[in-house]
Amino acid sequence: MSCAHLTEAGEVPPQTTDTCPDCVAIGNDYWVHLRSCLSCGHVGCCDSSPQQHASKHFESAGHPVMRSIEPGESWRWCFVDEEIG
Repeated sequence: MSCAHLTEAGEVPPQTTDTCPDCVAIGNDYWVHLRSCLSCGHVGCCDSSPQQHASKHFESAGHPVMRSIEPGESWRWCFVDEEIG
């Protein structure tokens, strides 16, 4: 059973699929994995990446659910309830 955020999340397409725009903006070309916000499509790097832009996006925007946009992965993560779905 998933939390309400995961159940109710829409899916806005990712703004990009091959870069972390926040990393690029600061001249960083290294990230581990990419995540996409399901509320607005913002793409950020995962928490294993040095800059952790996906989490920073949640902290600033409050959008609760993101998903992996890595090939072969389809999971979602709720920052609020700390649940995977």
